[in-house]
Amino acid sequence: MFWTLPTLLTWARIVAIPLIVGIYYLPVAIADRNLAATVLFVVVALTDWLDGYLARRLNQTSSFGAFLDPVADKLLVCAALLILLQLDRVNAMIALVIIGREITISALREWMAQIGASRSVAVHMLGKLKTTAQMVAIPFLLFDGRLFGLIDTRLWGTGLIFIAAVLTIWSMVYYLQKALPEIRAKAR
Repeated sequence: MFWTLPTLLTWARIVAIPLIVGIYYLPVAIADRNLAATVLFVVVALTDWLDGYLARRLNQTSSFGAFLDPVADKLLVCAALLILLQLDRVNAMIALVIIGREITISALREWMAQIGASRSVAVHMLGKLKTTAQMVAIPFLLFDGRLFGLIDTRLWGTGLIFIAAVLTIWSMVYYLQKALPEIRAKAR
């Protein structure tokens, strides 16, 4: 199941990361770079939904796809946050909280899988809300302008990324609490 359509879409998210970063090195106006990076990010982010849908619809789910999908998401978000940090559009502490949580929860999930307790850290609604807030905030911050002449995307993006950071901490605490009984049992 390495070369199925859903897995190829997941790989496309990973391959698109240097393209999104590279846009900011093009010798064009910043507004054009912002627009191109925003459009590419949104298209690539939508493949996350599409690959899951196709995997279920075409009965092409696989353990490799289940592994690669969250890795691609985390790489995409972390790369975008680093771009935004470089452009001074996101606070360093917010980027650190979000990236640190991704590393922590990924490591926790890996360890819980090794001890046969992965169900205790299964994806929860808090994690989904956090992801939604991030995936709306990031394109707003990449765009960094007025959308349709009305919406100040930096203002909205900053608010949403702050909400995402709060949800990030909340969901990390939730996952750690769910894993705590297993952690205590294995630490003895």
